[in-house]
Amino acid sequence: MQKLNELFSGGGDGEGPNDSFLEDGSEGLCSLSPTQRMYGFAASLAAGLLLMFLSMIVFVIPIKFALLFTFGNVLAIGSTAFLMGPEQQINMMLDPVRIYATSIYAGCVLLALICALLIHSKILTVLAILCETCALIWYSLSYIPFARRMVSEIMIRLCDTEL
Repeated sequence: MQKLNELFSGGGDGEGPNDSFLEDGSEGLCSLSPTQRMYGFAASLAAGLLLMFLSMIVFVIPIKFALLFTFGNVLAIGSTAFLMGPEQQINMMLDPVRIYATSIYAGCVLLALICALLIHSKILTVLAILCETCALIWYSLSYIPFARRMVSEIMIRLCDTEL
């Protein structure tokens, strides 16, 4: 029983290689042990990926597709809050480097939900999901150094009309 308690409390000695990263910002009302954070991250990411996979099954019904895909995206992105804490996650999302990408992504998520739930337009829902996917890719690229610049230069070269 003691070994189970040590497993769920983070290994007992607290000297694991990932403990320092996972314990940063763990103070507060909702502090979780490093093991609980990993389980929360894995469960949230798995649920998000499952919802995105299930959305592909109902692709022919754009409203259900939009709901499943959007909630799957939000769960997958929110899963990292288990690792670094919600406050640091919000701070990273609002960092000047990625504030525009975050705003556009949040707007596209909201637009997809409005098109699916309120407007009930299949064409607008599919367009909103395409915009959401592009915004998610651009947001994700903001975490990779020089990735957005590289993609921008590639797109400029591909779309250049001069021969």
